[in-house]
Amino acid sequence: MLPASDHKAVELVPRQPVPPHPPLRDHYADEAGRQAQVRRWFDASAGNYDWVNAVMSFGSGVSYRTDALRRFGLRAGERLLDSGSGTGVIAAIAQRVVGATGLVVALDPSSGMLLQARNRGVCNLVPGRAEFLPFAEASFDRLTMGYALRHVADLGATFSEYLRVLAPGGSLLLLEITRPRGRLSCAVLRLYMRTLVPLLTRWVPQGRDTAALMTYYWDTIQHCVPPETILAALSAAGFSAVQRRVKLGVFSEYTATKSLQ
Repeated sequence: MLPASDHKAVELVPRQPVPPHPPLRDHYADEAGRQAQVRRWFDASAGNYDWVNAVMSFGSGVSYRTDALRRFGLRAGERLLDSGSGTGVIAAIAQRVVGATGLVVALDPSSGMLLQARNRGVCNLVPGRAEFLPFAEASFDRLTMGYALRHVADLGATFSEYLRVLAPGGSLLLLEITRPRGRLSCAVLRLYMRTLVPLLTRWVPQGRDTAALMTYYWDTIQHCVPPETILAALSAAGFSAVQRRVKLGVFSEYTATKSLQ
C-alpha cells in the first residue's frame, strides 16, 4: 500500500475557486450542506447504484468504461488512483488490466459506496475527497475519475491535487456526461434522466433517496460549467496535452499529462 501523506493542498498564487456548477439551492443551503447531503444520498443509495447505472446506460456502462481505459492506454504493472470511485466499476476493471505487478486504489468519500466496491472485489479502498488526497507526491502513474467531477467543490484544487500525486509523465482520464448543446436533445435527455429514471428508482429499497440523488445528478449536468472551463482548469493546474474526446454527443473523455520535468 502507498505511504499516506498529511499534505494539504496549498495554493502558490491566490485564485478564485472554480466550482463545477453554481450552488443548487433546491438541494442544499451551503457548501457544507452540499457535502453532507450528497454523501448521505450516496450512502443510502449505494446498494441500488449499479442497478440504476445499468438502467441509465442501457447496460453499456461497464463495456464503455472498459473501452475508455483501453483508449487511455492503461498497462500491466502501472499504479492507478480511481478518484470518486463509487462502487468501484473502473477500479475493478483496472485491477484486471494492471495485474499482480500493478496497483489500483479506489478513493471515495462515501463509506456505503466503498463497501460496494469491496464487494465487487476492489482490494485497496481509501475514504477521502479529491480536493485533499491522502497520498504522497508522485504516488501514481495514472489517475481516473468516472462521472464524479461535478461532485467536487473546486476544479482548481482538485486538478492541483491530481497533478501532485501523479508521477512525472503520468496521465489523467476524466469521464463525464456533458449537457447536449441542442435544445431538443437536451430536453430528451432531461426527460429521461430527471423524470423517468428517478420514477423507476422509487420502486427499489431506499428508493426515495435514490430518486432524489438522480434528480440532483441531472441538475449537476444541466448546470455544469462548459467543457472549455474544465479544459482551461486542467491547463491552469499545470497539465499538458489537455484534450477532450466526445462520444455520442454527451460522453466526454478528458485526458491530460503531467510533464516529465
